[in-house]
Amino acid sequence: MANVTFKGNEMTLIGQEIKVGDQAREFKVLANDLTEVTLADTKGHVRLVSVIPSIDTGVCDAQTRRFNEEAAKLENVKVLTISVDLPFAQKRWCGANGIENVQTLSDHRELSFGEAYGVYMKELRLLARAVFVIDSHDKVTYVEYVAEATNHPNYEKAIEAAQNAN
Repeated sequence: MANVTFKGNEMTLIGQEIKVGDQAREFKVLANDLTEVTLADTKGHVRLVSVIPSIDTGVCDAQTRRFNEEAAKLENVKVLTISVDLPFAQKRWCGANGIENVQTLSDHRELSFGEAYGVYMKELRLLARAVFVIDSHDKVTYVEYVAEATNHPNYEKAIEAAQNAN
C-alpha cells in the first residue's frame, strides 16, 4: 500500500493500491444532482481523476481550480474530482467559484471509489489526495498517491499523462 500522512500523522488506507497498467476498477459515486455515476458512464473517454480530502480547504480548492483550467484545453478527457463532501456542498462550491470544466462527485455514501482505489483514510473518513489517469479502454496509465495529503499533486505530470492517454 501507498504510505500517506495527513499533517504528519500516518494514515491507514483502506482498499487495494492501484498501479499503472491495472484495469480501472468500477465505482459508484453521486453527482451534484444525486444521480449515481460509475466508471462505465465515462467509457470511451480518457479520465483524469483528481481525488481530494475536502473541496473547502486551500490545497483542494487550488487543485480543483487548476484541473478546471486545464480541462478546457484537453480533448476527449473528462476531469472528475472526487471527495467525500456532500453533493450539495460540491455544487455550492462550484457555483461560487465558476467551476464548469470538471465534474465533482461525492463518495460520501458508500466510499465505493475510496475503497476501490485505495484512498480511503480510515482515521478521518476522508479520501487521500491522489490523481489517476484512465485511458478510453479503462487501463490505468498514471497514478500518484500524494505522500502528504496536505501537499499538491504533480499537476504537470498528470496533465501530460492525460494528453498522452488519448
